[in-house]
Amino acid sequence: MTIGEEFLDQSRKVFRSQKELADKSIAQLSSDELFWQPDAESNSIAIIMKHLAGNMISRWTDFLTTDGEKPDRHRDSEFEIVQDDTVTIRAFWERGYSVFFGTIDSLTEDDLLKIVTIRNEPHTIIQAIQRQVAHYGYHIGQIVYIAKQIKQVDWKTLSIPRGKSEEYLHGKFVASKN
Repeated sequence: MTIGEEFLDQSRKVFRSQKELADKSIAQLSSDELFWQPDAESNSIAIIMKHLAGNMISRWTDFLTTDGEKPDRHRDSEFEIVQDDTVTIRAFWERGYSVFFGTIDSLTEDDLLKIVTIRNEPHTIIQAIQRQVAHYGYHIGQIVYIAKQIKQVDWKTLSIPRGKSEEYLHGKFVASKN
């Protein structure tokens, strides 16, 4: 495997892992909880989902040939919930990820140093991918944190449970010896 192929493979794995964390967090919430905001200036998980999907659709549609900030994107409206419901938000979320994964899965090593624009700024495809790793990771972390705050003691951990690190590591080392 070449460095470029490895970069794309690892990037895809990170993005899929991030989506899995978000989806597992979202799955623990009721419809009301999805729209919960601690205050008027804070985003609900539904708003974050709407923003990420809007970003993905804009950035990754016609990725190689048009600017990543499409003229029909209305970014500010992504931060408003107007007559949206859980079904609509989840469908938009999945649409965003479908566009995103369809594009990133189509990229090859030969594409990595090509130039694309985002808000009229040139980026290599490597830079554009890294920009989104950071952006999506930032918001996925918010989704997980908000969901955990909402669920509190009912939260089902997404990683190694608190107080179980030694047990987990022991199991890893035992499994590697067999």
